[in-house]
Amino acid sequence: MKTITLKLTLIVLFVATSMSAQTFNNASEYLDFIAEEQEEITKNMWKYTKAVAHSKSARSIDGKRKKLLKTIDQAIAKISKADGFEDDDYKNKVLKHMTFNKDLLNQDYAKIIDMKEVAEQSYDAMEAYILAQEMADQKMEESQQEYERNFYEFTAKHNIQIIESESDLGKKMKISNEVFEHYHDLYLTYFKVYINEVYLMDAIQKNDVSAIQQNANALVTAAKEGLEILKTKNTYKNDKSIIEATKKAFEFFIEEGEIQIPKITEFLILNEDFVKIKTALEQTNERKRTKEQVDNYNKKVKEVNNGANNYNKVNAQLNTKRQNVINGLNATNVNFLSKHIPKD
Repeated sequence: MKTITLKLTLIVLFVATSMSAQTFNNASEYLDFIAEEQEEITKNMWKYTKAVAHSKSARSIDGKRKKLLKTIDQAIAKISKADGFEDDDYKNKVLKHMTFNKDLLNQDYAKIIDMKEVAEQSYDAMEAYILAQEMADQKMEESQQEYERNFYEFTAKHNIQIIESESDLGKKMKISNEVFEHYHDLYLTYFKVYINEVYLMDAIQKNDVSAIQQNANALVTAAKEGLEILKTKNTYKNDKSIIEATKKAFEFFIEEGEIQIPKITEFLILNEDFVKIKTALEQTNERKRTKEQVDNYNKKVKEVNNGANNYNKVNAQLNTKRQNVINGLNATNVNFLSKHIPKD
């Protein structure tokens, strides 16, 4: 019985260095060939799956995807050309596994990259993007599990003992999918509230008082509902970090909508009144302007100037608080994933 240390039983991919046919004298030799060809690309595939979740650059992710596809094609060519052992059953299973993952990269993950670019435009788009990502990850995990079953069947059939290492991909993928399921669940809870603030900021930029008030109310309502939802969420391995950081974000949104936004709308309404008074005064012949008109105009000028100072102060405070809250949540998310996702 031969003993083999199993390194990374991931997707059987590799960087081809030779296209000459190979023959094998025994099952262990053939298994060594497969393991040698897959190890480096296994690491790269793991990096790619993490990049899909972490990277903000769709171009960078797509570049890694295309590079992986090239190595898969090389792998298929080399494994296909090499002889199998005794029969082609295990070889065909390996090639089937590789082809499946190639198709997954070509179709599902390519679609995910496209979806990522528009995911933040609406809650529905974000939900669809996350669901597509989870489904693709699940398909890859299931493919890996099937590959490993075939691997162990082959080793058992040929009486080859395997010593597993902690870097086994099937275990890493299972753990990672659990981690991302928790992360995605909380992120969607956050995003459902956050998208209301996106609409609110757009209304403020347009100085649309009615839309500001409507979206501020919607933001406060969503944030309060979000706080209640957070109370029902389970932790992952007793890690409350994302829940606590999301809670802080919701508390900020409530303060923003209930306390600070009314100060902003108050100034915008004041400014609208000033514009009307100014326009009316400018359209009145100077000789026909009354003292009351002029006094009212001068009064409004002072009110608008004071209001503008307060408006700028409120905006600056909101921007600082918002940046701190969002940066804190982003940092918490990164730390959570880094802490719980298996290392390379």
